[in-house]
Amino acid sequence: MKLKRRDFLKATAAVSAVAMVGCGAPKNNALAPMNPKKAIGEEPGEWISTTCQGCTTWDPIQVFVQGGRAVKVRGNPNSKANCGTCCPRAHMGLQQLYDPDRVKVPMKRTNPKKGRGVDPKFVPISWDEALDMIADKLMELRNNGEAHKYMLNRGRYTYMRDIIYDAMTKIYGSPNNISHSAICAEAEKSGAFYTHGYWDYRDYDLHNSKYVLIWGLDPLVSNRQVPFTIKSFGDISDKATITVVDPKLNASAAKAHNWLPVIPGTDGALAVALAHVLLTEDLWYKPFVGDFKDSVNHFKAGQTVDADSFAGKHTHGLVEWWNIELKDKTPEWASEIVGIPAESIYKTAREMAVAAPSVCVWMGPGAAMHVRGTYTAMAIEALCGILGSIDNIGGTMMKGKTHVNKMPKLDAYKDATAKKKFKKIDQRGFLNFPAMKKGKSGSGVVTNNVADGILQKNPMEIKMGIGYMNNFPFSGTGAQRWEEALSDLEFYVHITTHASEMSQFADIVLPSAITTFEKWGYLKSKGNLHSQVSLLQPVVEPMWDVKIDETEIPYLIAEKLAARGFDNLFRYYKENFNDPETGKAPTNSKEFAEYAVKYYTAPSWDGKKSFPGDKIKGLEEFKKAGVWNDARLSYKKSWGKFKTKTHKFEFYSETLKQALGKHAKKHHVSIDKVLDVCNYEARGDKAFVPHYETPFRYGSFEEYPFTFIDHRSRLNKEGRSANTTWYQEFKKVDLGDESWDDVLKINPDDGAKLGLKNGDMVRITSTNASFVIKVKLWEGVRPGNVTKCYGQGHWAYGRVAAEDYKNAKPKGFNNNELMPADYDRISGSTARNGGFCGVKIEKV
Repeated sequence: MKLKRRDFLKATAAVSAVAMVGCGAPKNNALAPMNPKKAIGEEPGEWISTTCQGCTTWDPIQVFVQGGRAVKVRGNPNSKANCGTCCPRAHMGLQQLYDPDRVKVPMKRTNPKKGRGVDPKFVPISWDEALDMIADKLMELRNNGEAHKYMLNRGRYTYMRDIIYDAMTKIYGSPNNISHSAICAEAEKSGAFYTHGYWDYRDYDLHNSKYVLIWGLDPLVSNRQVPFTIKSFGDISDKATITVVDPKLNASAAKAHNWLPVIPGTDGALAVALAHVLLTEDLWYKPFVGDFKDSVNHFKAGQTVDADSFAGKHTHGLVEWWNIELKDKTPEWASEIVGIPAESIYKTAREMAVAAPSVCVWMGPGAAMHVRGTYTAMAIEALCGILGSIDNIGGTMMKGKTHVNKMPKLDAYKDATAKKKFKKIDQRGFLNFPAMKKGKSGSGVVTNNVADGILQKNPMEIKMGIGYMNNFPFSGTGAQRWEEALSDLEFYVHITTHASEMSQFADIVLPSAITTFEKWGYLKSKGNLHSQVSLLQPVVEPMWDVKIDETEIPYLIAEKLAARGFDNLFRYYKENFNDPETGKAPTNSKEFAEYAVKYYTAPSWDGKKSFPGDKIKGLEEFKKAGVWNDARLSYKKSWGKFKTKTHKFEFYSETLKQALGKHAKKHHVSIDKVLDVCNYEARGDKAFVPHYETPFRYGSFEEYPFTFIDHRSRLNKEGRSANTTWYQEFKKVDLGDESWDDVLKINPDDGAKLGLKNGDMVRITSTNASFVIKVKLWEGVRPGNVTKCYGQGHWAYGRVAAEDYKNAKPKGFNNNELMPADYDRISGSTARNGGFCGVKIEKV
């Protein structure tokens, strides 16, 4: 269509008029009315430091504020972890902040019936009424001896979490403070802990690496250190070989030197085959691993080796690992399982050996978050040991130190009710849920199992809950269980920025300040070999009647409880969070929120102690900088003092053996019984070495011939960005996706067999659910598999996220409703990868 200039100007004028009616007269564009006394040019503004929480990069950023309005974001140039870079998620925060669909005032449910599509008939109420209702219910439980029937559900958080998650729950008298962690991680931590004693996410010396093996993630899109990877990927690829292991093409694979599209769930087979080559070809890194006493390589395919013939240096159990698992795991054996030519396996192992020890083995949830994920994670992490790349130049690193104050002790404020011992609602520590964080039975979390615990009333009935920054009916696999559990719950309070799926089951909805822009908090993170403490601070005044979830709201609840005769929690807050500069105790919730973040972060800026890293002089300088950086990590600090049972890198994990032994003893069974109940294949000594276990799958290949692959979006801001128009419009930047739509991607060869073309509607069915979805033919997924990006499928959250919010109609479908609920039980991690979900595809 051709548009004449006159018509164009008419259209422009009309659009401008509409904009002025809808938003008020614009201040900063060429059509705005001009004040003749004001200088022409950009209105003055200020860059204010804060932190993005779009993912667990926890990226220090800065927001440009003009006339009290946030208008632009950028990476914080003071951060040595991100080097002044941010990813698309930070920019979308602007639309989240000013989203007209945000929850603006407290709301009360007036319809007692709960369920999807059931109108809660929310009515607005005052903060005072909402807090009174919450306090009355808490006191009712406590007076009835049922404080343990209260639970706190934490989603994404800042490190102010202690105040609502730990202090409030424990002083009140409940064991049920449940974090979200196992929904998005834990299995990969399990692999690192049971080989070298490190329960955390790793850092990577990318700029000094000669070989980067990216396994089960896309660091240009999601996972951790996204901004730094975006900034550095080009330079890294010039200096190092990059290989990506993933069954579908991702952004990193598209830019890598090699892509190994493994069959989902077979990653462990590839890992042990790589290890086999490194040992049989005498390619292990001897300064770290050690060598045979006669300096002759005795690792021969199919042959056992005398353990006494090898002298380990910083490692333990290499020969035992060989004898139990590796000796027969040749590339030819693995090739049939993983769907990768044996030649590619040999090539990968030899290239890594040449680059050793400067090899980054970057493992993500795609490789580890499946039913038998701990052992896959151990097998991949063990490559760091063979190559000597753990805590070494160009390799996989740990983390430095951050300096913050600890949570004040609770004991003096816990009465007899609070001191009672109960099991937790997620069933951690049960025989079938070892959940062994750092090797201790029941010390982890099994977040997604809370729904079953509620439904089973085991180990107790839950009568009340409070949740914040969470949306478990959308983010947990087998999501339908959450809808059922929350429908039966007597009283639930949801603290949220948007009326999400979880909000639809709440009795009280409290409007939360939005992180990054309206909230006090702090975060600890790492990247580029620097640990950091970054600040969240309000950069604009809230437009609506919102309060901070982790500080203001628990303070106000504690105040109400004190008025009802239970003042322990209020005294704890008042007596332990004084302003470190003035010594003044907080007199209201806003002061408490600010004093609390000052209390925690004070060691980073008050100058009272000297330690490596930035030298910040006072709070105002910290607020301006927005981040404190630790000194750069040094190499080999963990060598000789790994936090394992042997203090060495364990190829035969005495640490896991001890942990499983204690869990088995607690339940009066054998370790083999534990493994059987938890659905692992290993028995005997094999349970203590990294090894390949066949992927557990829901649905036979005969009935469900395709494997479903769930993957992440570069636009998914912790599940909270789907109600922004930028998310929907730019959805096409996720490989194979389309704007304003939800598509199922299938290989063209498979599509041809099914008679499918682009845009056809198909029915996808798993053992858990069935949906109709538009199909997209895409070469980036391995034949035999289908894939869909997580993020669409909201039936609530707002008018943009849902196809029809009023009638609970979703845009596409939620991956977590298709996938059944299951777990890697050693770690407690939710299973969402590894080929565990079989599906069938039928043309509609």
